[in-house]
Amino acid sequence: MKLNAKELRDVDENEIANKLKSIKRRPLYFILENIYDTYNIGGLFRLADALAIEKIYLCGEMEVPPNARIKKASIGTYKVVPWEYAKSASVAIADLKSKIKNQKSKIQIIAVEQAKNSIPYQKADYSLPVALILGNETYGVTEETLKLADKIVEIPMWGINKSLNVIVSAAIVSYWVVNK
Repeated sequence: MKLNAKELRDVDENEIANKLKSIKRRPLYFILENIYDTYNIGGLFRLADALAIEKIYLCGEMEVPPNARIKKASIGTYKVVPWEYAKSASVAIADLKSKIKNQKSKIQIIAVEQAKNSIPYQKADYSLPVALILGNETYGVTEETLKLADKIVEIPMWGINKSLNVIVSAAIVSYWVVNK
């Protein structure tokens, strides 16, 4: 089942619910922390759908669906990707750890951020399940949340610009993770 933009915008969540159960979701999670730009949130829903990730956690100070700009940017994917709001990234991390605790493998919590102790994303070892923490467009992932991460990975930047858009960063790292 592949829906174009118009079909996704018009899809009825109740009608598609049974079809969504047939999607094999990857044990990959996005923890979005204080993402201010609603178009970025919508774009991250599109990315999450493309990867068939398990769930998005929307954390902290940010809008949630059905915000009009999230609806527009996501082209309706907010209706097909499982998500929930958490007061903070730490609450989302605790929730994930408690849910995955009974499974065979421990979840890796990985922050995508430039930090003193970060490593290039290509050099990290990834084994699913993985939760990627993605931070605010201006300030990144908070120091408090970085302390909760098992590792911090970054995307090398060779120009004068310090960082990439959060959607681009999420796409680079998450596609790398699923192809490992």
